[in-house]
Amino acid sequence: MSPRAACRLETLGFSTVFDYTAGKTDWLAAGLPTEGAAVPPLRPGAVARTGVPTCTPDDTVATARRRVAASGEDRCIVTAGDGVVLGVLDQAALAGDDHALAVDAMRAGPPTVRAHEDLHELVGRMHERKAVAILVTDPEGRLRGLLHRDDADAALAHARDDEAGGKSA
Repeated sequence: MSPRAACRLETLGFSTVFDYTAGKTDWLAAGLPTEGAAVPPLRPGAVARTGVPTCTPDDTVATARRRVAASGEDRCIVTAGDGVVLGVLDQAALAGDDHALAVDAMRAGPPTVRAHEDLHELVGRMHERKAVAILVTDPEGRLRGLLHRDDADAALAHARDDEAGGKSA
């Protein structure tokens, strides 16, 4: 919203008005909600699984392994205190020394995508690279979820079916 629009809202009596200067793309990249009559395209942030297992750099591999076992996922995301993704403990790392620290066992700097990217294009890249999952982060690098390729494929197929059903009605 422009400063002029924010000022206008204040003159109309709105008491809590914010001038979001980062812009619409940043808003979408953060996976924040949008409104409008148009049906938004599918985005990674809408399909990604939330609640994936995380640990801090100072947690042990044994702690991370327990969290993964309880979650049904196959990896643990190493995050800083503010949720910024630092690395990933994959199956090989999780099978390692119980007493090793996550920071020493993790694969640092894993690939990530933003919540607003085009899901169809992303899934195409995932298939090309044989990636089964990718992390979804906000513009500050904080974890939003884990996008599984199978979930994305299913969501795209469902959207195609809905679109085809709507056209034939």
